[in-house]
Amino acid sequence: MMRPDGQVDVTVTVADDRWASLDAALSERLPPLVEATCAATGGPPGAAEVSLVLGDDAMVRRLNHSYRGQDKPTNVLSFALNEGDGPALLPGAPVMLGDVVIAFERVVEEAQSAGRSPLVHLCHLVVHGVLHLLGYDHQNDADALAMERLETEILAGFGIPDPYGLPASRIQ
Repeated sequence: MMRPDGQVDVTVTVADDRWASLDAALSERLPPLVEATCAATGGPPGAAEVSLVLGDDAMVRRLNHSYRGQDKPTNVLSFALNEGDGPALLPGAPVMLGDVVIAFERVVEEAQSAGRSPLVHLCHLVVHGVLHLLGYDHQNDADALAMERLETEILAGFGIPDPYGLPASRIQ
């Protein structure tokens, strides 16, 4: 569905009931993160659509094996439909950015290891995954630094501390 304000329409699908233990209002909490990520990067122009799927390790492992040839779960997978810069499929229709799929167990375990709440870590992974939909990656140090800086700036707008613990000189 295209929103009349030309913003990002975000569909949140909760495929594992354990996500409700983090926050019963995830469907309302996560879309502003997606919208802020799109706004911070300047793209895409006009209306867009993003799908967030909150799954589990088994789901993400299957997808990771099928699409990336890696038979293991990971925290987040992004499936960009057109790398964020292609035209809408129909005139006036929103640009379909793609899907971000996140594994519950990975979020909880990684958050615990990092000493942060799973909800805060989920927010970080949503921003990270949407940046991938918009064409950002971390294949080399310069790209990783640029992506980390964007993530940190976007999350700061929501009162979420730097997920990388970067010194201020590195993120400016």
